[in-house]
Amino acid sequence: MKDFTPVYVPVGVPTFHRESAADQFMRSKNLLRELDPSFVFPEEMLLGIDTLRAYLAAQQADMIVFQNLTFANAAYMAEVLRNFDGPILLWTLREPVIDGGRLRLNSLTGAYSAANTLRAFGNRPSIYVYGTPEEVRVRETIQAFLSAVRIKKALRSLKMAAVGHTPQGFGFGRALDAELMHTFGIELEAIEVRELIDQASAFSDEDCAAFLEKTRCATCGLENTPAVNQKDHARLYKAYHDYVTEQGIGALASRCWPDFFTAFGTPVCTVLSLLNDDGIAAACEADIYGALSMWIGMQLSGQPVFFGDPVSLNEEENTLTFWHCGAAACSLARKDTGAVIGVHPNRKIGPAMDFGCEAYPAATIFRVGREPDGSFRFFLMEGEVLDKPKQFTGTSLVVRTDTPCREAVERSVKDGFEPHFAVIRGRHGAALRMLAELLGFPVCRY
Repeated sequence: MKDFTPVYVPVGVPTFHRESAADQFMRSKNLLRELDPSFVFPEEMLLGIDTLRAYLAAQQADMIVFQNLTFANAAYMAEVLRNFDGPILLWTLREPVIDGGRLRLNSLTGAYSAANTLRAFGNRPSIYVYGTPEEVRVRETIQAFLSAVRIKKALRSLKMAAVGHTPQGFGFGRALDAELMHTFGIELEAIEVRELIDQASAFSDEDCAAFLEKTRCATCGLENTPAVNQKDHARLYKAYHDYVTEQGIGALASRCWPDFFTAFGTPVCTVLSLLNDDGIAAACEADIYGALSMWIGMQLSGQPVFFGDPVSLNEEENTLTFWHCGAAACSLARKDTGAVIGVHPNRKIGPAMDFGCEAYPAATIFRVGREPDGSFRFFLMEGEVLDKPKQFTGTSLVVRTDTPCREAVERSVKDGFEPHFAVIRGRHGAALRMLAELLGFPVCRY
């Protein structure tokens, strides 16, 4: 992604208590610098329109934190909106002292003035937070907004690939290049499965030796896979690796069955697993919006994301099990088993991943959903991944959801969501809700 520049705009007027404002100014700068070292700060508080105008003229901002250090009238926000059309976080402060004496900041009144101006300008993308720099909620809100704005900008630099077409009945994963470009700024290119198969078939054993060795090191039990399938896997891994490297692909959705079983004799599952660990969001069954959901999750967590179907629920434990045939990243595997290699559950050909995922105390279930009319929405649910063994042949994890799992399943089925979801390590609901607001999407929370 190109350089990201958040800009701090602390405004006020000199007729309030300058010492209190200066104290909040320094504490706010310390917090913002800690959250993102790339923040741009003014040398001093912006206590007049002329000072504000000169400061804004020198900035190329990706987002603005507009803070009322003291009350400031509508002209301050209007000046920002006249010069900047990107996302804004409006931050106002608590009164530092309530002692029957002087009102020191009157920041909250400034928030109403600024927000009224935002509305007058057509409700520009914005988030509001109230509180001191030391409050956890303030820190978390600003951090989530930073993440959301970073992702929105990074989407415009993302290049995705559709490897083959979706199988019959899986059309929910298809995407149009113009639609992705218009809505997200994403570039989408397409390549036929046979092209990568042809490239893979042309490689020698020597060409692919490093890829075979990397697979051995990352997995357990590869030696149980027939030698011909091991070598063909390495050929396929090199073909995909070379393609994403040469084309600058950040996320891909690959057709998997039946082609790789019928035309090549070896599944692509473990290739996708390893690509996810390489930092490329890789979804199977040619689900472009599934791959996009994974990519967003990887930006938020900095780690590979599980991709799978909801296949089972347990009301007594309040859990929902996610599973797929065997393409989960090796790094997601339970530590006591490692990333076990097995066979595809239906075709009985390997290598395919076959393990349960390790537990983690916080998880976000997410999906970029596409409506029949072409509009988009976000699926969002949170919980924790439990310490559970492999549930079925393939890869699986079990999520204890924050809300009643049966109710969530019944509602989301009735709401018509697609059957593939990303399970992200960590709680990222706030950032995803903000990203949805920046993109103009509704959020369906379960």
